[in-house]
Amino acid sequence: MAGAAVMATGIVSTGCHLVGAEVVSLVLLGVGGAGWALLVGIFLQHFLGAREQWRRESRTAASLTGVAATSVLGTRVVLLGWAAAGWVLLAVAAAGWVVLLPQVVRRLGRRVPGSAYLTCVATQSLGVLGATLAPATGVAWPLPVAVVLLVAGFGLYVLVLLHFDFRQLQEGAGDHWVACGALAISALAAGKLTAASGEPLGWAEPLRSWLSAVTFVLLLAALAWYAVIAAAELRRPRPGYDPRRWATVFPLGMTAVAALTAAGEAGPATSGWLDPLGRALLWVAVAVWALVAVGSAKRLAGRALRRTP
Repeated sequence: MAGAAVMATGIVSTGCHLVGAEVVSLVLLGVGGAGWALLVGIFLQHFLGAREQWRRESRTAASLTGVAATSVLGTRVVLLGWAAAGWVLLAVAAAGWVVLLPQVVRRLGRRVPGSAYLTCVATQSLGVLGATLAPATGVAWPLPVAVVLLVAGFGLYVLVLLHFDFRQLQEGAGDHWVACGALAISALAAGKLTAASGEPLGWAEPLRSWLSAVTFVLLLAALAWYAVIAAAELRRPRPGYDPRRWATVFPLGMTAVAALTAAGEAGPATSGWLDPLGRALLWVAVAVWALVAVGSAKRLAGRALRRTP
């Protein structure tokens, strides 16, 4: 679950940046960057030394965490002012998406877990990174591509929703939250496009009202999923650490970031409640990130002790 951990850490870092908690954001960015380097090392090890294992892993939805993690980390470094690194990470993520997504979609079953929504998350993450790079660099071409990705990603969401095993709401070990996170990142992609549709690029001013409406519809749907899944967790608690809980942290953080981004584009009446909501959801995500990180550290420490002669 290294990819999910990087996704979660990267989006929580982005949220902390948006609310001005820059020290926390930079610390998390460092942790996420180290995790991404580890993820690349694991990928190369499997690709070069265990090709059959790599082929098996590349056919699973979990493989798309690498694409999303790369894009989320890229978005955060662009906000830091490192546009060149953002372009590199966009190219890496896009290459992974082209190779992995068709294999995963072809193998979707009749009843799928929450991880299947990563098909949508990975697609929208590319759009988010492109829509972040465009205004930062003055290059407009990623924006129409991001619109295509927004539509394609939502189509994938609907496809997975039709096959989603809703029993996961009562039984899932963490990745069932991606049903919420996929809508949240779709809302973020639409929000980024809304912000970029005006000056200085002015590439799609006629689409601005449409993109704004899509942003709020998707965000409200994500918030509804958030409430439903949280209620299911309270009704049937699942205590104890599970690596799939990183797939819980990501949607929590992504919903907060989507709300904060939408608040920036909304009028005073809407932003008056949306910004405080986004901030509150962000600190929930930070708290859950800390709990899952402690669980991961304990799990790794326990494994290390068992291996010690």
